[in-house]
Amino acid sequence: MNMTPKQIVTELDRYIIGQDEAKKAVAVALRNRYRRSRLPDKIKDEITPKNIILKGPTGVGKTEIARRLAKLVKAPFIKVEATKFTEVGYVGRDVESMIRDLAETAVRLVREEKMAEVESKARESAEKKLVDTLIKNKKEQNQDTPEKLIKENLLKDLQSGKLDDQLLELEVNDTPKPIDLGPAGAAVDIGDIFGGMMPKRRKKRKLTVKEALKYLIIEESEKHIDQDGINTEAIRRAENDGIIFIDEIDKIAGRANASGADVSREGVQRDILPIVEGSTVNTKYGNIKTDYILFIAGGAFHLSKVEDLIPELLGRFPVKVDLHSLTYDDFVSILTKPENAITRQYAYLLAVDNINLLFSKDAITEISKIAVLENMTTEDIGARRLHTIMESLLEDVSFNASGEHPMIDVQIDKKYVQDHLKSTTKKHDLKKYIL
Repeated sequence: MNMTPKQIVTELDRYIIGQDEAKKAVAVALRNRYRRSRLPDKIKDEITPKNIILKGPTGVGKTEIARRLAKLVKAPFIKVEATKFTEVGYVGRDVESMIRDLAETAVRLVREEKMAEVESKARESAEKKLVDTLIKNKKEQNQDTPEKLIKENLLKDLQSGKLDDQLLELEVNDTPKPIDLGPAGAAVDIGDIFGGMMPKRRKKRKLTVKEALKYLIIEESEKHIDQDGINTEAIRRAENDGIIFIDEIDKIAGRANASGADVSREGVQRDILPIVEGSTVNTKYGNIKTDYILFIAGGAFHLSKVEDLIPELLGRFPVKVDLHSLTYDDFVSILTKPENAITRQYAYLLAVDNINLLFSKDAITEISKIAVLENMTTEDIGARRLHTIMESLLEDVSFNASGEHPMIDVQIDKKYVQDHLKSTTKKHDLKKYIL
């Protein structure tokens, strides 16, 4: 996608409030990928992504910035916790698993695109197959009706959804369960081990017509797509467009002259180093070069500093951006501006049970004040604080809503917020008298 850095930031602003410096940094990194793709191969090979470290407290948008960035350009994206590599033994879990996970994501992404391209053709074939299955029962009931007319009527009913809940017996592929034979306990399909030489076993299952149609569309789509082509394209995308977000990188940052657990953390950093600086990782879809994957690392760095990372790894993250804690104005914006604002999410949820949730301006103000106070006086968990507050605030409404009544309005104003969050506001009032 050919977007300028300004356009990328504008898109990110639809979902993430503030953190302009971080948005600019990732927007430039993304635009540089496009610039690199337009260069001759000889120059292109010399240009590698400038990896980024996002430093800031939890809940301020580090992961969301990386995730939305990948979604914007349909790039393969995974998030890994740096701490998971310290959980098993001294060196930790196989760090190459992050590249294998990226390959899986890339294959799924390309496969979904190819399936979408052939869906109309596959749906047509699937509907014919399903009608042939359904006609057996109909013929027994209507032996005097011409088969052509039965087929036409069944196809109309199928397409209109009238048959969705009807049960039928369908022969489907019997997929073997994955077994743990891969590195670091990765699940491996028996079919992958034997290179697809084993014949596919079939079994009969009872499904609704709706479920059967979905299954047959997938089965028919697979006949029209080239799996080898998908794998080749997925490897290309993973290598050139892949984004890996390494969260909690501060938890593996050791301190100078450290011993014990800090030594183990340094071991993990040294294991991650070759992946970030560029190496070749073997996956079941083919080899992936990690030289041109964009790595974005995130961490709070409360107990350690960015400089506590080993110099070799730190040198592979030339761009460092500080993300600030959320302010009162940020919370007001988070509750009102984004397309996926939490107030809208709850409104959609409760609308299912005929509740029209309405938030007044003073309610938004009060919720934002409480969120700021809670983050200041307890743990600063950023925007995640709003989930805690909203759950408490709407507990009664959510519990009592049943959908058995006509649509009713529920007005959330300042008084409603104060009445339902008494224990929280009282706690802050008492803190004034505690030295």
